Amino acid sequence: MNIYDAASVCRSKNAGPFQVTVDLMFKDMETYLKVLNSPSFTVENIGRLYHTDPEKIMIKTFEKILTIKVVLPRAASSGSFFDSDVYGSQQHFPLGALEI
Repeated sequence: MNIYDAASVCRSKNAGPFQVTVDLMFKDMETYLKVLNSPSFTVENIGRLYHTDPEKIMIKTFEKILTIKVVLPRAASSGSFFDSDVYGSQQHFPLGALEI
């Protein structure tokens, strides 16, 4: 199963000019914990997917609302000449496809 199959919502968006967040929302505690505790759901693996330093990735959990937020550094500042996704809305694909 990949994250797209497990999450009821998997979306990305800007978190300022230098970060993007990927929000993962789940319908039940069992699935939320399955993803959170998966051996493949680590900053190291996410860093490989996004070609970035794992030390710059944050995984924030919100158990009360069954949500996980992954904060990633942007490769280029939002809106700069080198930015290919000004709103950050296309950045969830690598994480969504992660097998758990």
